[in-house]
Amino acid sequence: MSPSMEVANTAAKAAYRSLLRAVRKHVGEEGHKSHFTDFIKREFRKNASSQNPQNLKLAQDYTIYLNSVHHQKELLFSYNIAVDRSAEMKKVLGKSASSVGLQLPEVYQA
Repeated sequence: MSPSMEVANTAAKAAYRSLLRAVRKHVGEEGHKSHFTDFIKREFRKNASSQNPQNLKLAQDYTIYLNSVHHQKELLFSYNIAVDRSAEMKKVLGKSASSVGLQLPEVYQA
């Protein structure tokens, strides 16, 4: 295998791993969302032999897009821009409590 093919192969693997990681983190891994990861796996396997640089660039750009949208959403929550933060605050408080070995009590609504 030529050195240029090894470099292209390594870049494709890195793009594949980072894209799958971003999709699993930001979209989810539940059963009803598995078609996202299935599509990515199928496309990378289908195009593995061609190593099209345009497809590789598209995968990298989509990874950056997913991470950026998630980061922007977190910033909007942190700036309290007209959104309901109760669910987000429960999650943050739950993480804080669990870090010191406590659990938040269940809140009952009548």
